[in-house]
Order: sequence, then C-alpha cells, then structure tokens
Amino acid sequence: MKNSERSFARRIDLTSLQLFVAVCELGSIGRAAEREYIAASAVSKRLSDLEAAVDTALLYRHSRGVTLTPAGESLLHHARNVLYGLERMQGELSEYADGVRGHVRVHATISAIVQFLPEDLGAFSKEHPQIKIDLQEHLSADVLQAVHEGTADLGICNMGQASTNGLQTRPYRTDRLVVVVPEAHALAQREAISFEEVLEWDIVGLQGGSSISLAMRGAAARSGHPLHQRIQVTSLDAMCRMIDNGLGIGLIPDRAFELMHGVGHLKSVTLTDAWAQRTLSLVARDFEALPVTSRLLVEHLGKGWEPAPKPAA
Repeated sequence: MKNSERSFARRIDLTSLQLFVAVCELGSIGRAAEREYIAASAVSKRLSDLEAAVDTALLYRHSRGVTLTPAGESLLHHARNVLYGLERMQGELSEYADGVRGHVRVHATISAIVQFLPEDLGAFSKEHPQIKIDLQEHLSADVLQAVHEGTADLGICNMGQASTNGLQTRPYRTDRLVVVVPEAHALAQREAISFEEVLEWDIVGLQGGSSISLAMRGAAARSGHPLHQRIQVTSLDAMCRMIDNGLGIGLIPDRAFELMHGVGHLKSVTLTDAWAQRTLSLVARDFEALPVTSRLLVEHLGKGWEPAPKPAA
C-alpha cells in the first residue's frame, strides 16, 4: 500500500462510515441520530470530518434534510461494500470458533449448478465437513469478473469466446445443448437438427447475458437469419414450462433436461452444430496460490473431468 493510500485509510473510521450510510438511508441527520442512539451534533461533526478527510462535499444540506452529492453517491456505494465485507468477515470468523476450518467462495453458472454441483459439492462436504462452501449463481461474464476482482475464490462457467483476462482455467465437465420441444411439436419426431433449422421457430431463451443466449445470437448472426427469441426467463425449469405451454422451443444442456424431465410433456432433439458441445471450466486467478481449502475443492472437482467423445467419422 502506498503512503498516500495508507494515510487516507487512517483518516476514515468505520463509525463515521456507518453514520454516513444511516444519514443517506434516512435522508436526515436527526433521524439517523435517533436510530443510532447518538446526538445529532455528534453525527454532524463526524460527517464534517469525513468530508474533510476526502476533501470534498458529500451531502447537500437543506431544511428538509440532506441529499447526496455525486461524490457522496460514490462514497455510499463503497461504504456499503466495506461494511458488508466486515459483516461477512465477522460471520466467517465466528464460524471458525464453532469448528469451521475454511471457506471457499464459489460463483457458478446455472448450467453447472443444475447439472453437476449438487452431487460434487455434496460429496466434497461429506469428505471435508469442516470446510464451508459459499455458492452463488451468476452469468458467465459475472463469474469471470468476480474471480478477477477477488469476490470469488473459484469460478465455474462456460468460457465460450470470453477472454480469460489473465485468469487460469481448468476443464471441469462437458455438456451438450439439445433442442427441447413439446411432444406434439412438428420437430418432436426428429432425431437431430441444425440450429439454422431451429431459427424457423419462436425460441424461449435464458436472460440475454447467459452463455447459451450469447451462443445462439452468434450462431444466428453467422447464418444470416433472425433469432425470434420472444420470451426470456432466468431458470431452466421456467423455460421448460413455457415450452410445454406452446410458447416456443428452447436450447437446454442435455443433462439438465434429463434431470427436469418431469416438467411438462417434452422431448429433446440433438443439436448437430459443433458449438452445441460445451466445456464448463474451473476458473481462478492462480490455482497454485489458492488457499489449501480451495485447492482441495479444485482437486475434487477435477476428478469428474472426461473429454467429450469425438464425433463419429
């Protein structure tokens, strides 16, 4: 840490940040003082000291209360992150006292969570009951960003055409996208189909930033045909329900469809395009530099890797 950064950190105290957030949330120094059980004059003094520390005005003060300056809005964002981080730190440290011996923060895509992680993480937890796993579902781009920023120790996602941006990757599992249609649909009797043929129909898709949605858009653009994605949902089971009710057809990872086979009267058709075969990757800043607990999880998850079978000649 540079001397200037260290000096700035010393000028900011957590109590002042907490009071600043309270004032912002309530829009009034007086109401914040009542909630925090402190004199309004003391709150006002701490806010003035905080503004002096950052050398800029943070609040517009008027007769009805206070509003944020642009600098105040920026500080509010960072202050909430700092206070949230402290809460998490307190929670994790208290768990160490209760016998937990490590935490691994994992961000993963819905495809990984639905298809593989319940069994893999369940088996890992049985082998290492004192290691706690914090798992969050995110889109692939957000998974990569979280690992890059250090919010997550380990990411699991479909890289697609995404840049690693200096991150390290290892293969985790493979899946294949299939076309899901109602049993009474015209395509239900097909064994296989190309995505260009799929483009003739309305498509129920996942939210726009998902790897499946991005892959479909790219394939549609290359084919020169429009993508009729009129409905977007955030979960695979919701997609299946939409398809079952005649609102379109959709692309789903094969194992995920098998696991949700009871959602409606649906049938899957093999998608023949090469990009339909996908690899889910483990992502980290540096696998060798991970804490021991995280390396144990990486080793466990890596055991399930099997290369996708080569297509028949």
